[in-house]
Amino acid sequence: MTNLKDKKVVFVLAPRDFRDEEYFQPKVILQSQAVQIFTVAKGNEEELTGSQGGKARTDEKLENITAANFDALVFVGGKGSRVYFKDKKIHKIINDFNDQQKVIAAICSAPAILANAGILKDKKAVCFEKEREILEVNGAKFVDEEIVVDHNIITARDFNAALNFGSKIAELLNK
Repeated sequence: MTNLKDKKVVFVLAPRDFRDEEYFQPKVILQSQAVQIFTVAKGNEEELTGSQGGKARTDEKLENITAANFDALVFVGGKGSRVYFKDKKIHKIINDFNDQQKVIAAICSAPAILANAGILKDKKAVCFEKEREILEVNGAKFVDEEIVVDHNIITARDFNAALNFGSKIAELLNK
């Protein structure tokens, strides 16, 4: 197994109703390879609640996240992720990571955040079917696969892809 102990990954969760599997499963995969994980969310809440009842704690403030300090930015889906769909601050962070060609990953509904930030234009991507129109309106090329990688950007369809999503993040971090 690869050791990625020098890599730092930030997971962006909604304060409420993030999809549990889309956070916990990739996190376990990355931690098994010694990746340093940081969890952030909008607002001041330190304890976050998933749609399935899972609990997560923030260990960094969202406003402190910079592309210079992290190797990957990961957005967890679920209905709560909609709080970021039109968030200009998060869009700026996304664009900063993209400008530096850092790994950016989003699963389920969360690829819509990337689309609204403008980084999926002319890129192949997948998402939860309900958000497909947002991707296409923003110029993404929708591909009906479990996981899609286009350069530095990873998108995944839904919670069923969570383990493979985590593995794909590790794979790109190892390049």
